[in-house]
Amino acid sequence: MMELTILGCHSATPRENKHTTSQLLEVSGNLFLIDCGEGTQIQLRKSKVKFSRIQHIFISHLHGDHFYGLIGLISTFRLLGRTAALHVYGPKGIKEIITLQLKLAKSWTDYPLHFHELEKEFSEIILENDSVKVSTLPLDHRVYTNGFLFETKSSKRKIDLETLKEFDLLPFQFQQLQQGSDIILDNGNVLKNEAYTLPPSKSKKYAFCSDTAYLEPLVENIKEVDLLYHESTFLEKNSELATKTKHSTAKQAAQIAQKAEVKQLMLGHFSNRYPNKEDFITEASTVFQNVILAEDLKTFTI
Repeated sequence: MMELTILGCHSATPRENKHTTSQLLEVSGNLFLIDCGEGTQIQLRKSKVKFSRIQHIFISHLHGDHFYGLIGLISTFRLLGRTAALHVYGPKGIKEIITLQLKLAKSWTDYPLHFHELEKEFSEIILENDSVKVSTLPLDHRVYTNGFLFETKSSKRKIDLETLKEFDLLPFQFQQLQQGSDIILDNGNVLKNEAYTLPPSKSKKYAFCSDTAYLEPLVENIKEVDLLYHESTFLEKNSELATKTKHSTAKQAAQIAQKAEVKQLMLGHFSNRYPNKEDFITEASTVFQNVILAEDLKTFTI
């Protein structure tokens, strides 16, 4: 299971009740921060998140509404006495920007700060552990930009203890069952794995795609994801602005969702020029039915 908390989902400039892009994704005990617009740490406070749990931060691109909150958060971690390492993944140049700010402020971190700079034009795995894999999703914007694909790994098979009560199994035999193996008892009888275990939880996939123009090649990398977050800065009536600024309309986001056969589409990165966000749902629903809107400080289960 994944839990996605939207910290901010608006574009360009922060407003009193409209925060720029940032998301918190919890996956199997891992807590990932995706983008870090201005004011992100205030939103984290409101979400009652324990800062020390954040070990990996993913920055899509170097436009202010996606990373201007990063230096403040890094500095706050230091003031809170952080000792655990922090990993920052982002476009080439992010290390130079952050280290220059730390240098001029004479405020170096007391904890290990690792930068993983990205510059490839194709999808690559940038983080993998026992429970999750994270890959880049190359996008088409005015500067080098990546989205990110988060995939949980299938868990071990679940043991059906009720069916095993009559057998005196040793711990290593339970492990073999979890790993999908059959068990041969001392009397020669075979316990077939499928008869005594339940299937593992199905892998979940979340794709974060912001900012980007309409990009059909993206479809192959996000096929059948459980949730697609796709920017929809504009409505079709302002499509010329979307083209000029290399953003997407709600309709274009829905077209990508339809072609990729995703299970659900979440729209976000809204321009502040639109007073009624329901217009985004109305427009996208003409192409793709299962559409929801991102909402600041709301948590979604994937």
